[in-house]
Amino acid sequence: MTNELYLGKITLVDNLTYTAFLGWRRIATGSQEEMLRQIKTQLGDKPSDESLLIFEDQTGSQVDFDLRGSIEDVLDRVAPKPLRTGPGRPRLGVISREVSLLPRHWEWLETQRSGASATLRRLVDDARRQDTAGSDGRRAIEATGRVMTAIGGNLPGFEEAYRALYARDQGRLEQWVKEWPADLRQYVLAG
Repeated sequence: MTNELYLGKITLVDNLTYTAFLGWRRIATGSQEEMLRQIKTQLGDKPSDESLLIFEDQTGSQVDFDLRGSIEDVLDRVAPKPLRTGPGRPRLGVISREVSLLPRHWEWLETQRSGASATLRRLVDDARRQDTAGSDGRRAIEATGRVMTAIGGNLPGFEEAYRALYARDQGRLEQWVKEWPADLRQYVLAG
């Protein structure tokens, strides 16, 4: 018999924001729908010689969207899919996932009176509460660093600016990005 545990996870994506750059110009910022509408309004269906890069602001991750067709077509393609049902409590937003643990972890979980799933949820919630202050700042720096690298990695002073960002030295960061294109400079300094 194998030890498998299914954990519930509620995914909240309503508060995500996105920023789109066309070359060096920031052409759209906002929620997914707002950003996509701004892009379609500005670009329509015409191809551009400049590269379009879209980033999730909270993580700095680059994301792609299929922009073909009308704005309604685009929004239909990104609309959330219905939650799959199965084990767990789908009405509460619980989605089952597999977790692999060492035998000593399973032994400890089995001794907990509230059960393995409840204990793991409590441990995750406690860790999230304790970790919010330091992690939020670190995540913001990492997100800004990803966007800097993707768009400004070849710009003069990039390495020094990158070091200043991670050192949290706003003065040095401002000094190294002052000659960068305005939209990228503003994005980096606001991060």
